[in-house]
Amino acid sequence: MPEADVFRAIADPTRRAVLELLRGGDRSVSEVMEPFRISQPAVSQHLRVLREAGLVRVRNVGRERRYALDPRPLRAVDRWLRRLVIDPAGHVLRIQKEE
Repeated sequence: MPEADVFRAIADPTRRAVLELLRGGDRSVSEVMEPFRISQPAVSQHLRVLREAGLVRVRNVGRERRYALDPRPLRAVDRWLRRLVIDPAGHVLRIQKEE
């Protein structure tokens, strides 16, 4: 099963939005801040949580830190979810509607 840190990290809507932004390529903290109405320390905190969960890589380019999406933990989540909904014969399990 994927690490609990990954689930905690993606539970937050702002962090999910940051991951979506990083799908387009690496960004600096200031570039990550642009679409959000939150402070630089708040963005840095979100990036720290994502990095500690393994969802984001950081590299130094001169004096700037660049953040990039690392999809490997999300692939682990995808594999785990697929095992829950696909039976051994490869059929998708039907989900019953709640009444």
